[in-house]
Order: sequence, then C-alpha cells, then structure tokens
Amino acid sequence: MIEVKNVHKSFGSLAVLKGVDLVVEKGEVLCLIGASGSGKSTLLLCINALEEIQRGEIIVDGINVHAAHTDRNKLRRKLGIVFQQFNAFPHLTARQNVALAPRIVLKKTRREALEIAEKHLVHVDLGDKMDHYPSQLSGGQQQRLAIARALAMEPDYMLLDEVTSALDPELVGEVLDTLRLLSDEGITLIAVTHEIPFAREVADRVAFFHQGVIYESGAAKEMLGNPQKQRTKDFLGKIL
Repeated sequence: MIEVKNVHKSFGSLAVLKGVDLVVEKGEVLCLIGASGSGKSTLLLCINALEEIQRGEIIVDGINVHAAHTDRNKLRRKLGIVFQQFNAFPHLTARQNVALAPRIVLKKTRREALEIAEKHLVHVDLGDKMDHYPSQLSGGQQQRLAIARALAMEPDYMLLDEVTSALDPELVGEVLDTLRLLSDEGITLIAVTHEIPFAREVADRVAFFHQGVIYESGAAKEMLGNPQKQRTKDFLGKIL
C-alpha cells in the first residue's frame, strides 16, 4: 500500500502541503478533488519522488520514498505517472513510444519491448494506431498513448494528474472509459480530477483538498452525494 504520514511540502515560503495523512490500499481507486493550488498534484509528485518533502514520510510497499538510501529509479517502476501534457516523442510512432522504456529501463530485447507495446496499445484501444505518429492522433488518443506508456512498465500503482484537463470536452469520455477499464481490472489508481461524475462512478474513496490539507474524505458516493463540511459543499456546489 501507499502510506502518507504528516507530509509537509513548501516551495520557498509557500507552504503547499501542511500535514497530509493518507493510506491507499492495493486495488483501491482514490480520487483527489479540490481547487487549483490546494496541493493535489504536488502530492502525486512527492509520492513519485519528483519533488522533495520537508517533513513526514511516504511509504510505498514498505519502502521509504524519501530516505537517502532509497533507489528511486527502481521504486518508480512501481509507480506509473501520467501528466496533463502527453509528452510523447514526436519522431516515434505510438508503438515505438511505448516500447522505449521497457527497452531502456527494463533491458528488454527489441522484440520483447515491441510485444509489450502492442499489448498495451491494444489494451487502451489503440491497436489500429500503432504505426501512427503523435501528430496523427487526437488529444484523447495521445492521452491514451501516455497511459499505455505508463502501463508498459507494469507498475503496481498509477498516479494520474488531471489527465483530461487538456482535452476538448468531446474527447474526455474516451480517456475516462480507459480509466474505468483499469479500475475494473483492479489496478490501484490515485487520480487528481475535476470530473466529479467519474469520481462518483469509479472511485472507492474521494479526498477533498483545501489549502494544503485533506479537509474531508470518505466513500465516494456518500461524500459526493452528502458532504459533511461546508467548504466541501461550497466547492461541489460550484463545480457541479
């Protein structure tokens, strides 16, 4: 599981995380909601050790992420992360984009890496786009390519940072369908999202961030349908 214990994170004098505590069990889907700047995306970066923390601990399967002796590159194989931007290599086909990390990081043969890429492109419904370049794909297809690329490392956890926020509204659904598929397969997901209907339908739990702390959390349908705290009610009232 992932354990976040009293985590504090600042950028200079700006405190972004102010004592966050969180436990995510294997197979769970957790959605993080809240206003921009409330600390949601920063927490994902801290879990993946892309940002340092000032206080607290983050433990992934018993490994202290920010301990000096931790092999972070090895740890990151457990943690697939997908950002708002697609970040595909424009000179490589979809198949080559997905095969790159298994070839370089996992030391797979070229044939093995391409087989892994093909499997995961089919998984995200891009089986007919394997030889297309990113410029030939729609925004939704490029985001699904990014998800396939993360899955190719066979991670235990997927961290998703507002993966639909850069998409046109008509493309959001196809990416959310892919995340529903992953959820149904039991992959552990931590998703920062503003898609409240998606969170209600797919998430096991929702955590509402406000000013650097988890202000309220609970079972997704219960909390989104009947929040207990006024700030949560105000936020959901505006976003819905």
